Amino acid sequence: MASKAAHKRLTREYKSISQNPPPYIEAHPSDSNILEWHYIITGPEETPYYGGQYWGTLIFPSNYPFAPPAIRMHTPSGRFQPSTRLCLSISDFHPKSFNPAWEVSTILVALLSFMTSEEMTTGSVSSTERERKFLAARSRWWNSTSGGSQKGAGKGNVKAGDGGAKFRAEWPEVDKENWKWMAEHKVDAATGQSAAAASCGPPGLGIAAGSGGQTQAVVDAVVQRRDAAGRSWLRNKWIIGIGVILVYTALARWLGSEGENQSGSL
Repeated sequence: MASKAAHKRLTREYKSISQNPPPYIEAHPSDSNILEWHYIITGPEETPYYGGQYWGTLIFPSNYPFAPPAIRMHTPSGRFQPSTRLCLSISDFHPKSFNPAWEVSTILVALLSFMTSEEMTTGSVSSTERERKFLAARSRWWNSTSGGSQKGAGKGNVKAGDGGAKFRAEWPEVDKENWKWMAEHKVDAATGQSAAAASCGPPGLGIAAGSGGQTQAVVDAVVQRRDAAGRSWLRNKWIIGIGVILVYTALARWLGSEGENQSGSL
């Protein structure tokens, strides 16, 4: 439960961030718990996260602002491990370095800055630019379906998948826009694949549409080569057989001719 000071401070900060949101950032506290904040970072231009929709949480301690929040990003980004506490100077990993003057907006701007860098820390991962762009393109689908999962998750366990229920509860209007976007782009809610265009995700991140046909083509090619090799062996076998017969016939004639010559000389 939030202290009176924390409740007052976070209420004031919600009003401030609602009226003057930082670029690329939205945030609000949960209706049921003012210490649980939900944010969405929109991937900035000229980054591999461009157009991506990155949802995460800030869990504040009851004595905020005298201690920092736990910071997580649930949406797969290729930068952070989903739903994992991040070790940052502004997070609960380093309570002694936290400045009480820092606000929610300060924390989220710092998180965005760290996200667009390549510095590594606990909870961060290394990925290629292509992988990050692929995940950015799938982020709306992931948020509103929890990765296509329809399984019920434990309380607060976003990573296990809840069919998008948690995201929908916290971001109902954004969720509606996401489903509208998926319908327009003919995205399959179960797989995240678009029927309008084949997905060309990197290995391990998605199955390219039409891969079954490509696999079959490879199999057909192998069969054709095998059959061709078999036919070639049969042709060679016939040629060798005919050659043996011709050599045998020529040898028999030569031996017969030699025998006749010897008989004549006698």
